[in-house]
Amino acid sequence: MLGHLLGSILGLIFAIFGVFALGAYLATSRAGHLGLAAMVITVLGSALFLPLQGVSTFSAPEEGQAVLEGLEEFEELPPIFANTVFALTGLLDIVLLLAGNVLLGVAVWRSGTLPRWAGALWAAAHVLMYLSLVYAATIGPASTPPTVLVGAVLVVISGTWMAWRVLRRPSAQAVGVGARPRVQ
Repeated sequence: MLGHLLGSILGLIFAIFGVFALGAYLATSRAGHLGLAAMVITVLGSALFLPLQGVSTFSAPEEGQAVLEGLEEFEELPPIFANTVFALTGLLDIVLLLAGNVLLGVAVWRSGTLPRWAGALWAAAHVLMYLSLVYAATIGPASTPPTVLVGAVLVVISGTWMAWRVLRRPSAQAVGVGARPRVQ
């Protein structure tokens, strides 16, 4: 439970802050509107995913323990409306997170300030991770599909690449540039 709490839930919270930072950075680029829209979609999907993480962290272990203890009646309980809402929320999360992260990758590609291929890796990584849902539906959810691991590595690579590029840029004070009015 602690591993799930600290790894999954805390990791998702940090990811939300990272997406906010990426969206704010993209807001000043050529892909500003797309970056902000992608940020909102991704953060909404992530925020909706937090309750699902809570269920799997706190409720599912108790359910599993009941089954292991031989409470067979527990498995035979009829489905309730909450199960349907849980599944629909999960489906909405998948759509929002896939769309938002692919759009973030496109915004990074178009930004002109971040490495184009980091954006391509970001989008490809999330497509790979969501392919795992197709894999789990056909093979079975027995273990983590390899596409999740490859996607996670690509997210780390692309995120590190973008952060490295941002940190290498000189600040406005270092190059002596002050605020100037925009004329259009």
